[in-house]
Amino acid sequence: MKAPRHLHISLALLSALVSSTAFSQQPAPATPPASAAAAAPPAGQASLSSSLGLFVFPAKNQTATQQSTDEGACYGWAKSQTNIDPMNIKPPEPSQAPQQDASNAGTGSRARGAARGAAGGAAIGAIAGDAGTGAAAGAAAGVLAGGAEKRRAQKQAAAQQQQQQAAAEQQAQAAIAQQKATYNKAFSACMEGKGYTVK
Repeated sequence: MKAPRHLHISLALLSALVSSTAFSQQPAPATPPASAAAAAPPAGQASLSSSLGLFVFPAKNQTATQQSTDEGACYGWAKSQTNIDPMNIKPPEPSQAPQQDASNAGTGSRARGAARGAAGGAAIGAIAGDAGTGAAAGAAAGVLAGGAEKRRAQKQAAAQQQQQQAAAEQQAQAAIAQQKATYNKAFSACMEGKGYTVK
């Protein structure tokens, strides 16, 4: 049996009425008061001084806008005076000291060991009456000793290379810290000249 047409229209109106009532009962999104929005800095934006790790206090009651303008001026002035860009400090180029390749350390140790062993073995063999056998035995022992010497030299070279790299990294970090301190000193002097306290 087919439902009357007026029932279909009534159901459609009832459905629309329920939907609009549910929508109108949802709370409106909260908007912050105008004073709170004005006091908060833009999201993700820090002052120049805080990005430098400095605290700047407006000792002469300068406004936030004036302080921002002064920080921008001092940022540029300090950059021109020190030739340092504090947002892009790079360590000085390292001096290229010749570095020994650890894999090549001890090269020739086996040959030298064999030669020493053969000479020693020949001498002992000559005393015993068989210089050839003594030389062969001495050479074999010398090759083994030379191999151990090569491994020892490679370990020492690898350890020395690691120490050199660690020292170079420490020097680079110290150079960066020195440049940052020099720049911050110039920036602070400029801000203090404009009536701010900088720490």
